[in-house]
Amino acid sequence: MSVTAFGHAGHKITTASLREHKLRREPISCLTAYDYSAARIVDEAGVEMVLVGDSLAQTVLGYENTLSVTMDEMLHHVKAVRRGVKNALLIADMPYGSYQVDPKDAVRNAARFVKEGGAEIVKIEGGEKRAELVRRIINAEIPVAGHIGLTPQSVNVMGGYKVQGKDLSGIEQLRRDADALDRAGVSCLFLEGVPREVASIITAEVGTPTIGIGAGPDCDGQVLVFHDILNLTFGHSADEESYHLPKDTKASLDSLLANPPTRYSSWQVLPTRKVNGNGDHVAAD
Repeated sequence: MSVTAFGHAGHKITTASLREHKLRREPISCLTAYDYSAARIVDEAGVEMVLVGDSLAQTVLGYENTLSVTMDEMLHHVKAVRRGVKNALLIADMPYGSYQVDPKDAVRNAARFVKEGGAEIVKIEGGEKRAELVRRIINAEIPVAGHIGLTPQSVNVMGGYKVQGKDLSGIEQLRRDADALDRAGVSCLFLEGVPREVASIITAEVGTPTIGIGAGPDCDGQVLVFHDILNLTFGHSADEESYHLPKDTKASLDSLLANPPTRYSSWQVLPTRKVNGNGDHVAAD
């Protein structure tokens, strides 16, 4: 792919824009990007948010899970993506160990993502227990995205990548988590691996926009991993999380890659991971 000067003059997305989308019930699209070229393609396609996720640990660096990726590795990719993003809101995942140990280190690391990497929001995992940390980071003038439900950095505690909120106590905990983060001031809230009905309830209860990851179509937005929609994944067995790209989506993406300014919305594409009895797309048990 040849690289040319920026040719897409669009509207700059901000944290305020996300709230406006929710109020107007306009779907929010989000895709991951880990390098300059992918960032250019996604940004010029008109996607509202670009996430440099710690999923790059597996999709780009070949680690077994997301726990091994470091701050320096994440910063390297955030800087590259920053150079390719003009209009979308740039979100950086804070990697495991960068915010769980000490609040001062967490604020310092969040500031590095903004100051050195050019990120506009940092994302951290966890619910009620992260509310005070979220406030601290926001007090340092850094917007924060929350992430609850199936939180990959907690894979060892959870005992695997399992759907959350499948019983009454789990549902109530998710609602408390969402409310605590909403009150703390998160700019948006990622809901991963939760039943559609639970995601719908939370979306209606909180003022902040919700972004679904295998949480059904009722969230305010959807996020997809760039490599997944291109089917650039390896080693998935029949009982593991898998993705399939519909023919019409593949055609749209082919058009996007051939002509980046073509409008594309990840809202129209849901990962087909495991499908539960209600026909919802959810993360694998």
